[in-house]
Amino acid sequence: MPLSLRRLTRLLSLSLLLSGSALAQATGTLAGVVLDADTGAPLAAANVSLPDLNRGAVTDAEGRFFLDAVPIGTHVLRASTVGYEEARHTADVGADATTRAVLRLAAIDIRIGEVVVEGRAVNLVGTAGSASEGLVGQTQLAQRPLLRVGEVLETIPGAIVTQHSGSGKANQFFLRGFNLDHGTDFAASVEGVPLNLPTHAHGQGYLDLNFLIPELVEEVAFAKGPQGASGGNFSTAGRADIRLVRRLDAPLVQAEAGSDETAAALVAGSASVGDGTILGAVRGQVTDGPWVNPENGTLLSGMARYTTGTARDGVSLTALAYHNDWDATDQIASRAVPGLYDRLGTVDPTVGGTTSRATLVGRWTRTSDTGDATRATAYAAFYSLNLFSNFTYFLDDPDRGDQFEQEDRRVYGGADLARDWRIAGLGRSSRVTLGAGVRHDQILGVGLYRTQARERIGTVRDDAVTETNAGVYGEVETRWTEAIRTTLGLRGDAFRFDVASDQAANSGTRTAALASPKAGLVLGPWADTEVYLNAGLGYHSNDARGTVITVDPASGAAVDPVDPLVRTRAAEVGVRTAAVAGLQSTVSLWAIGLDSELVFVGDAGGTEASDASRHVGVEWANYLVATDWLQLALDVALTRSRFLDVPEGEDRIENSLGRVVTGGVYLGRPDGWMASLQVRHLGPRPLTADGAVTAAASTLLGAKVGTRVGRVALSADVLNLLDSDAADVSYFYASRLPGEPAAGVDDLHIHPVPPRSVRLTASVRL
Repeated sequence: MPLSLRRLTRLLSLSLLLSGSALAQATGTLAGVVLDADTGAPLAAANVSLPDLNRGAVTDAEGRFFLDAVPIGTHVLRASTVGYEEARHTADVGADATTRAVLRLAAIDIRIGEVVVEGRAVNLVGTAGSASEGLVGQTQLAQRPLLRVGEVLETIPGAIVTQHSGSGKANQFFLRGFNLDHGTDFAASVEGVPLNLPTHAHGQGYLDLNFLIPELVEEVAFAKGPQGASGGNFSTAGRADIRLVRRLDAPLVQAEAGSDETAAALVAGSASVGDGTILGAVRGQVTDGPWVNPENGTLLSGMARYTTGTARDGVSLTALAYHNDWDATDQIASRAVPGLYDRLGTVDPTVGGTTSRATLVGRWTRTSDTGDATRATAYAAFYSLNLFSNFTYFLDDPDRGDQFEQEDRRVYGGADLARDWRIAGLGRSSRVTLGAGVRHDQILGVGLYRTQARERIGTVRDDAVTETNAGVYGEVETRWTEAIRTTLGLRGDAFRFDVASDQAANSGTRTAALASPKAGLVLGPWADTEVYLNAGLGYHSNDARGTVITVDPASGAAVDPVDPLVRTRAAEVGVRTAAVAGLQSTVSLWAIGLDSELVFVGDAGGTEASDASRHVGVEWANYLVATDWLQLALDVALTRSRFLDVPEGEDRIENSLGRVVTGGVYLGRPDGWMASLQVRHLGPRPLTADGAVTAAASTLLGAKVGTRVGRVALSADVLNLLDSDAADVSYFYASRLPGEPAAGVDDLHIHPVPPRSVRLTASVRL
């Protein structure tokens, strides 16, 4: 028996040895490096995968990757990262050997008319820090029928862009259950220049995107929630950086004509000058709109830009200019329609406005051979607005009406500097980012005046304000293993407000500062799928005038000042997958709490600080490239928003959207026919704190068809395809029409969706 056991043991040992030897001979090792094709610099955090084996790795700070136990034979190695075209390499893996591979990725070159950036089709698995960040490219913008310039942000999943007045006024934004009014808790920038205007005449964080030329938007990079350390003021619900094209492949002349006396023209072109490129563009638009009172809208936008090198390693100097005049049709009381007024009519035909903006921005970027990067931005801007509104008609002044003017005149400027280091040590790869920035707003005049037919008949308040914000931040992203990444960040901000009011009691100076830590954990990728956990603190600033106020300028009653800075808190759990060929899909469950919600006051035409609030929701975003001629999109956002510490049954947040569904079908190729169908569904939303009055749900469809023959492209946009009579925006408050009681009547006030319209566009590349 002992001998038999000994022999059996030897036989088993020999079998295991032979099996191990055979197994070792059946596999090999695949290692290599991923480089920038232009500069030769290593690309850290690039995805490297073997699709046939469903295996992959992520490059370290030196661009290196390592895959062991790869079966012998021929395999296709794929490498990709954000901002670069995908590269493939065929590798013959030998037994018990290391096969070397070098993959070179070419930086994506985005051009009008020959778009290669895929925007939402880009695979962010392995590079994104959260489930709710992403890219929108020129491809998505060109495919969609656009009613308004600001709808470039409606390409962000879950975002809604509407209007409650004339087309020259900043849009109304909705995201993650927030009624963002004209900006407030959503931060936007163009080429690094912040666009939100603090202590604005019409509302805190006012965001006017009407200066944009959509055809010259290269891409929109977005992130939701305040988790990223680089996001500062107003970024609680999210933020977006709009990037402009650097050159055109050919001069562009474009003309547009459509319903409602609408016409537009665009002339743009670029030329090489020395080592750089000069790009110039001018766009003009006139429109009367569908309104009974013609809009008489006149818009002029221009851009001049000089660039050298690339976006990753170069210099740019950009000048933007914009002017807009319009007559508005504000929201109208439901009780007046039909009967006293047409649904598309107005009680006060003299409201409207004029606005201008001029911006100069310089950017400098350098990327070293080791992947370290430095970015510097400096900017200066001039802005003006005169806005005339009348939301309550004759409630406050039965004889002359309730029209008022909000005026804003300011210059503002600032600078930002950031530095990235890629560090490898102890077998781990880390990216360290340090950044600092300063912004100064010299508000020459921010005033509120009583007017009649745009003539001033009284002053409510007239102030000059100086507001300065300085911020610093740091972030460390570490890749502990192929399947574990962490991000730790800390941001610090300091503010100084100085108000010189026409009422001495409302003048004063305040300072405030706070720190905002951030953290993130990424698990994966496994099978082209990652799991994200993110949390962080953020903030928004309040109107500087409210931080020092002691007397209500209209009534003379004593009032308490508001906190200069309001703390916000957010957490998110999400999944991103590209496991299905051609599909980019994310799911995120999130929560955002605010110590004080900024809300729009319908009868006052502005925002004010309110109670603490909490928003909780789930988002599901999908973009499918089904074939080279068919793409599909479907985005669903469900949200529950409530005020905190208020009586039960009075905790609804007015105009908080609980359901948003958007999607589209996009067909065609760049050199032939194309067609698209876009849908936007908004669920019902409360208009009163008790939820007794709600705005009805609405669904809008838009369509676009077009063709390209050589240098000529023709297209037609059909907006509000089904001719819906839904409301773009709804409010519930008291107003007074002639002959009504002095106390007015509580009523639903709406701004209707423009009826079905058609726009024809012809463009020629010279």
